[in-house]
Amino acid sequence: MKKMMIQITSGKGPAECCRVVACVQSLMMKQAKQQGIELEVLENKAGELNGTLLSATMMATGTKLDAFVKEWAGTIQWIAQSPYRKYHKRKNWFVGVAAFNVKELIQWNPKDVKLETCRSSGPGGQNVNKVETAVRGTHLPSGLQVMTMDTRSQLENKKLCLARLEAKILVWQTEQLVALQQNQWQQHNELDRGNPIKTIQTALF
Repeated sequence: MKKMMIQITSGKGPAECCRVVACVQSLMMKQAKQQGIELEVLENKAGELNGTLLSATMMATGTKLDAFVKEWAGTIQWIAQSPYRKYHKRKNWFVGVAAFNVKELIQWNPKDVKLETCRSSGPGGQNVNKVETAVRGTHLPSGLQVMTMDTRSQLENKKLCLARLEAKILVWQTEQLVALQQNQWQQHNELDRGNPIKTIQTALF
């Protein structure tokens, strides 16, 4: 079973490009479901307008990922009239899709995590406040933290904390790689935009 991180980015594009990010994510999730690929959304960074995304980071899991990724990774050209500027002449909008094999990312090591227990501030009566069931996990190399207080079991909260922190670290690691790729995409955008990996034309979006 293969795992890949996929990120869709609008680069520094206008609201229309941010809308395309959301549309492309929707199309990819629909196609993934049809092909038996699990596509989990790890993080969506919302744009300024409703229904727009600056970027979307997902984890893809499946046995047929190579063909799926090959179809989407690169520059996507979306041809449609702007939904925000009625008389705007531009109809070509571009977003970038990057994919990384999870094995190529920095290996997750639970030993890099410092776990601390503390009193939960949530509901549940006096017992919750007296017993240190909440768990804070700090990933020492990055400084990223996760606080978990879902259950009254300290052990269960530790398991949840580590799982959520691992997902957060994967997003962080992917963003480091994507930042490099995005800079290259910006520097060579004219070349990339002239050779989109996929073109989608629609009346509205």
